[in-house]
Amino acid sequence: MAKIGTTRLDSGWLAARSTEVSHSGTQLTTTHPPSGPTSPWLNAVVPGTANGGLIDSVLATLVENKVVPDPFYGLQNETIIDIADSGREYYTFWFFTTFQSKLSGNQHLDLNFRGINYSAEVYLNGHKKVVPKGMFRRHSLDVTDILHPDGQNLLAVLVHPPDHPGSIPPEGGQGGDHEIGKDVATQYVQGWDWMAPIRDRNTGIWDEVSVSITGPVKIIDPHLVSSFFDDYKRVYLHATTELENRSSWVAECSLNIQVTTGVEGNICLVEHLQTQHLSIPAGSQLQYTFPELFFYKPDLWWPNGMGKQSLYNVHITIDVKGYGESDAWSNLFGFRKIESHIDSATGGRLFKVNGQPIFIRGGNWILSDGLLRLSKKRYETDIKFHADMNFNMIRCWGGGLAERPEFYHYCDIYGLLVWQEFWITGDVDGRGVPVSNPNGPLDHDLFLLCARDTVKLLRNHPSLALWVGGNEQVPPDDINEALKVDLRLHPYFENSNEISKSSEDLSPMSKDPSQYLDGTRVYIQGSLWDGFANGKGGFSDGPYEIQNPEAFFKNDFYSYGFNPEVGSVGVPVADTIRATMPQEGWQIPLFKKLPSGYTKEVPNPIWEYHKYIPYSKPEKCVDQIELYGTPKDLDDFCLKAQPANHIQYRALLEGWTSRMWSKYTGILIWKTQNPWTGLRGQFYDHLLDQTAGFYGCRCAAEPIHVQLNLDSYFLEVVNTTSEELSSIAIEASVWDLEGICPYYNLKYPKSKNPKPVYFLLLKLYHMSDYGILSRNFYWLHLSGGDYKLLEPYRLKKIPLKITSKVFIKGSTYEIEMHVENASKKADSRSLTYMNNFTARSGYGDTDMALVQPVSSGTSEKHEVGLFQRICRCFAKDNDGLSVTEVNGADVGVAFFLHFSVHALKTDHKEGEDTRILPVHYSDNYFSLVPGEVMPIKITFEVPPGVTPRVTLRGWNYHGGHTVH
Repeated sequence: MAKIGTTRLDSGWLAARSTEVSHSGTQLTTTHPPSGPTSPWLNAVVPGTANGGLIDSVLATLVENKVVPDPFYGLQNETIIDIADSGREYYTFWFFTTFQSKLSGNQHLDLNFRGINYSAEVYLNGHKKVVPKGMFRRHSLDVTDILHPDGQNLLAVLVHPPDHPGSIPPEGGQGGDHEIGKDVATQYVQGWDWMAPIRDRNTGIWDEVSVSITGPVKIIDPHLVSSFFDDYKRVYLHATTELENRSSWVAECSLNIQVTTGVEGNICLVEHLQTQHLSIPAGSQLQYTFPELFFYKPDLWWPNGMGKQSLYNVHITIDVKGYGESDAWSNLFGFRKIESHIDSATGGRLFKVNGQPIFIRGGNWILSDGLLRLSKKRYETDIKFHADMNFNMIRCWGGGLAERPEFYHYCDIYGLLVWQEFWITGDVDGRGVPVSNPNGPLDHDLFLLCARDTVKLLRNHPSLALWVGGNEQVPPDDINEALKVDLRLHPYFENSNEISKSSEDLSPMSKDPSQYLDGTRVYIQGSLWDGFANGKGGFSDGPYEIQNPEAFFKNDFYSYGFNPEVGSVGVPVADTIRATMPQEGWQIPLFKKLPSGYTKEVPNPIWEYHKYIPYSKPEKCVDQIELYGTPKDLDDFCLKAQPANHIQYRALLEGWTSRMWSKYTGILIWKTQNPWTGLRGQFYDHLLDQTAGFYGCRCAAEPIHVQLNLDSYFLEVVNTTSEELSSIAIEASVWDLEGICPYYNLKYPKSKNPKPVYFLLLKLYHMSDYGILSRNFYWLHLSGGDYKLLEPYRLKKIPLKITSKVFIKGSTYEIEMHVENASKKADSRSLTYMNNFTARSGYGDTDMALVQPVSSGTSEKHEVGLFQRICRCFAKDNDGLSVTEVNGADVGVAFFLHFSVHALKTDHKEGEDTRILPVHYSDNYFSLVPGEVMPIKITFEVPPGVTPRVTLRGWNYHGGHTVH
């Protein structure tokens, strides 16, 4: 008997253009299967298979096989023929693979496609099945009767592009000519002001393919819901599932639900186990609701920055009398209640999780990769980056994807709430230029089918916070009304007041909440409605350009309580520019002086193609890079762009939190990243290297934060947690460019003969033990001034002492460092120079699992914590420290230190990108005053056969210093 369960078909795929294949689907899956990647067949791309890779678009396969150049490099996208010019047939492709499966009696096999763009014909062993249209719907085909008797099955899938791929006007535009809006598909593929067009419009088998073996009864789309009573002490788990009996006899079944939680390692604690007996008529499908399961004080799931992301494993199985286990389903589930309402004080939408208000700070998300090269590994990096920035919400923009379960899984793990939009945008659907598709997609029934299926796919994830009808637009009236009905809240979840005192509110007469399509999350008709922007649909989000940093703190900067989109700059480091553009793209913008005294930046054609946003806005904002001196070349430009990135985004978030609850309830930045090698609105580039803006956000969005109001110059303490702060103090020290600390207060700018450029270090600490809750470092200039004195400051040689220790588990490295500004001893007035940060239980980065310490060449003994002591039990005495000193004779602030990790190469070529990416840093682009010590943790994976080295650069440190 074949084993019950699901197997992904994630390897061995071939692809070929349909016009180059002379055989029919029947022939391909019987007498003439392709023998391998010989013309016209290519290896179909399945990236990161070991990490759960998914099949990609047609274009990704062509790129991987070097049939076409990389469209994200330089201007190479312009050399690839667009579907508007080639016709749809050019991007109509065959996909072929084989799989083994031999069933026993009463077993069934389903062939599952989790996403095809846009329609397909499926051939299995010579038999044809048609997969209907729609990018965002699942397909499950019962192929039991057409499996090959010997178990070797041949599968061929002919995939057709969207029906209305449209064309790209010479001027580009938002969504090209908007034709793609006639289909239920991604809209960004026709290009946007931040994205070049995707030539095949994402045609392909773009998501998971699998085969599922069941017995006579199949479990379909269970729905899990939790309800809370008595101040979250008494909690009920509600569960409903569809069951299908595919046999010709009445199935006598035992339906089991088990809830477990991990304790340590592979040990699980069974919280609940319940069995129900039922009969299912032959050939029928029914819905079954379990009796509710009671929990007393379960661990709750919290958003990032508010507590732990506690998750339970819910396992449902069904046993059929005379057969045994027929099917099984499992899913991680978090107990949490999410509510939202329009706040009377601000007019903005206010979110609560488990009764606690959540001040939203997050970003907009298109998708991980524009060619749909999606993988679990990439998703984990993306989502952890957002958590590392201390964000608590991601908005999945309506012109992109209904994100995948793997995306939501990591949002569950790292505590990112998700705003999920359906596939409507104002630009394409009735509000763009020119006005087009005012009634949305042509097939409204298909849109609703895709929407309902998406809800079923994603609804069990605790991170999913709300559904939204569209971006800057509402769906057509009939779709909108249908979604309001389908996604109506259960009466229990309609009440956003304090938690119920008894379970009477969930009376026996009420429909069980798990019987709703969702019923637990609010549906908002559009991103500019009902507590977002002006709440009435007016174009009242934005702006999307550079700002004077102090502007974010002014009362008139933004008029509404919750801004769903505000964006700015995002130039990456010079290594990324060199890696993604030919030499003509290394030319920096021309700085053209205007009669008004402002600067206008004129980028090169490649930067313009990659949607560069300038760091100046004539008549409104002086050039934020030029404040540091006119850049000389690419390295100088990107170096000076990073402090500008840091200041811009730190000020944006600090300006919002400065008016938390009094004026604002939330902010989402446009955008956090780009799905290609774009040059605007990003905190990390497409190669996964962070900009300094990443760490500006990480600083400003920390749950407890000390900050300087750049408008009033008052100090402010922000507490976004549910815990009250007491017995705390602020240490404020001012430092000049000579490394002197003349003031431990904020009188410096108004003192006699202040220096034009100075540094301000703020520390919020516990008075009892000087444990630091928040550290914030500013570089400032006097009113009307600039940072040009920092240019000669680069010549200063500030000595550093770096103590490091390496832990290795498999290919994963974790390096713990202490970086000390050794230019002089710490100021005797400072109580916090060691930067002993206070850890908050249940918050912060997710540490590695057990790792092995490795000697770095010295034998100095030191006191170690529990983590290192456990490691030593397995690795004996390899606990040496490595000490690196960067020499210098000057005294001063070590400014804007930046670590990076590289592959050690003996034959390194000039300009070659040796970076190991991604890397997770506890902090980067940081500065140290004399005598100050900063703990830094660096985590990364190393490719096979590569020796890593850690390099330090900074404002005072050129060329790179190897520190480990």
